[in-house]
Amino acid sequence: MTDSEKLDLLLEKVGIMENKVDTMEAKIDTMETKMDTMEAKMDTMETELKTVKTDVKSVKLTLENEIRMNIQRVAEGHLDLSRNLHDAMKPSNEVEMLAIKVRMLETDVKELKAKLA
Repeated sequence: MTDSEKLDLLLEKVGIMENKVDTMEAKIDTMETKMDTMEAKMDTMETELKTVKTDVKSVKLTLENEIRMNIQRVAEGHLDLSRNLHDAMKPSNEVEMLAIKVRMLETDVKELKAKLA
């Protein structure tokens, strides 16, 4: 193999290597672009996550300060209504008891009348 052939072979190999380096540079550029895109998406996700955290804190505060208190007020009102109903039904219960006693006395009176007659 002559020097000229060796040089041509070397030049061919160098050309192939240059093509491979160019391809690698293109791939690296593509990867850098993708990384930049991923970083932008991550920044967006972090911002959205902060917003979600703020919203969750707001919902928790509303639940603790407003909804829980309102449920307690409704429960207390229901308890008062239940007490009022029981108080209102007491005379009704007493009237029923008196009606039973009157019926018993009527029966006793009928028995007495029957014995006297």
